[in-house]
Amino acid sequence: MVTYFTSNPASKNICSPMLLSTFSHFSFFHMAANMYVLWTFSSSIVSLLGREQFVAVYLSAGVISSFVSYVSKVTARRFEPSLGASGAIMTVLAAVCTKMPEAKLAIIFLPMFTFTAGNAIKAIIAMDAAGLVLGWKFFDHAAHLGGSLFGIWYIMYGHELIWKNREPLVKAWHEMRSRSRGKGGGESR
Repeated sequence: MVTYFTSNPASKNICSPMLLSTFSHFSFFHMAANMYVLWTFSSSIVSLLGREQFVAVYLSAGVISSFVSYVSKVTARRFEPSLGASGAIMTVLAAVCTKMPEAKLAIIFLPMFTFTAGNAIKAIIAMDAAGLVLGWKFFDHAAHLGGSLFGIWYIMYGHELIWKNREPLVKAWHEMRSRSRGKGGGESR
């Protein structure tokens, strides 16, 4: 677990944990909180990007947020391990909030207080920036910031720069899958 599923720039294994740490959590509550946020925003992000693009962005976000965490830890000379999906989930949250800034959100325990998605992402980024500057250690604020900034960048620029070039491949994949299903490739009638 420590070797492969926690990210730490001081570890002997630094590459694979950048992705694998996205799938490990410290406690059940840690996992439940992350999965609740992912579940809350997953239908919106999948409808915006499609399934294939969502998976590509999510996995990339895990690596990118871990890398930003590495850079922060090396810069601050604090080499404690981190784990969890929150950096990748922050990408999802930031992407949805950037694409739909006027959407109304609420905190689960305080549903009577609503705010716009645009204001929510600004507040989250401000909190994580303060946490990074002030050295708060409750969250990996660098990973959160890296994930948030990647989500904003991807929605504003990355989709056009990266994914549009791959759409013909995805279309060909879907056509190939639908042809194989039509030939008795596992569909029951």
